[in-house]
Amino acid sequence: MEQDTFIFSMTRAGRQLSENRQRTHERFPRSSVVLAQRMFIFTLCLFLWSWLSSIHGLEFRYHNSREMEQYLKDISRKFPDITHLHSIGQSVEGRELWVLILGQHPREHTTGIPEFKYVGNMHGNEAVGRVLLLQLIDYLTSRYLNDPLVTHLLNSSRVHILPSMNPDGFESSARECTYTIGRYNKNGVDLNRNFPDVFESNTDQQREKEVRAVMDWLKKESFVLSANLHGGAVVASYPYDNSNGGSELQGGLSISPDDDVFVHLAKTYSYSHSEMHNGNSCYDSQGFTHGITNGYYWYPLPGGMQDYNYVWAQCLELTLEISCCKYPPEAHLPDLWAANKPALLAYMQQVHLGVKGVVMDSYGKPVQNALVEVEGRRNLCPFRTDRNGEYYRLLLPGNYTIKVTYPDTRLSPRQFKCHMVQTHSLHSHTTSSCKTVTTAQQQRNYPSPAPP
Repeated sequence: MEQDTFIFSMTRAGRQLSENRQRTHERFPRSSVVLAQRMFIFTLCLFLWSWLSSIHGLEFRYHNSREMEQYLKDISRKFPDITHLHSIGQSVEGRELWVLILGQHPREHTTGIPEFKYVGNMHGNEAVGRVLLLQLIDYLTSRYLNDPLVTHLLNSSRVHILPSMNPDGFESSARECTYTIGRYNKNGVDLNRNFPDVFESNTDQQREKEVRAVMDWLKKESFVLSANLHGGAVVASYPYDNSNGGSELQGGLSISPDDDVFVHLAKTYSYSHSEMHNGNSCYDSQGFTHGITNGYYWYPLPGGMQDYNYVWAQCLELTLEISCCKYPPEAHLPDLWAANKPALLAYMQQVHLGVKGVVMDSYGKPVQNALVEVEGRRNLCPFRTDRNGEYYRLLLPGNYTIKVTYPDTRLSPRQFKCHMVQTHSLHSHTTSSCKTVTTAQQQRNYPSPAPP
């Protein structure tokens, strides 16, 4: 009986479905029904694609300049409260040098919030950095307010990311591990040999458009910490890259006044990286103890961006070599991201090392260009306060005497004795306490903080 009832029900349902189909064909032409079905399938596909994209994030592949630009614009529209997209200039072939700023206040500097930057793809054929920086943008924007570390990073610093400094070179590159096709810009110039060099007489050298754009960028933003991503080795390299045989040359290394800080920064990246700290060599290159090296000790490099940032723009910068193969197969990109992601995040947190403050006159107005000198660290171009009267000095925990000298020699210089302690928490800040002591020394004459 139950089987007969089931057959009857199915027969009745089938008859009803047939009648409904017949009424549908009477109300609508067959072509309209087919069109509606296709539209439904198309809409379903779009929904599934959007859903999969939200789960898996940015695709691991090499995006060309047009695709990269579109992605950055989409991110800027999707996250308008924490991102700001702008161009710092153009390449020789007219491609925009896009920079995405991320932070709680991305459109303008906030007093007390340090400026940080990552630069990728300076050599066009060294393409991994370009990919990793796009992945970093995806990671930061998608996890803001959900991930405590990401949220703190963007709330406490302003992050600038230039995924490609040499888009012309990238577009002409061959997907090869070791060759140089695409390394240079459209004019055939190595951008990492084209910056003013304090150790060379090259201040009259013609600057490429991409280099001039970065130099102008550094004048507009008071960057505190930076790294520029390369390929062809796996090592964190730190200043100086060059030397003229002066007192900085010690035991084959070109030592800067902030060498202890640079070594700490380099080790922070290498030991946060899954493999770099092992110091393994790539192909026929040398191995690196702790996965770090002094730039000059590795090989002298005149006109480099790393030294320019440090000497002329008072921004401490590392050169991060992040892959043995300069342009590896796309299948290797997820592993390269997994190896570098913790290091990229750990390095960003180092922007909070040391001491920061604002220099004001007796009327409470910020003082620009006041010298901020740490006793025992004679920088080639001393650090100065910016247009907001701010200074940032990246220093390891310890006791320091910091002297601030006003541009107006009629005002008495000030000396601060500071004690700094590293806090070991998620945010990894350095806390400091300073005591003011007056001194009668006057301001000395130093070279301009930036060449013309």
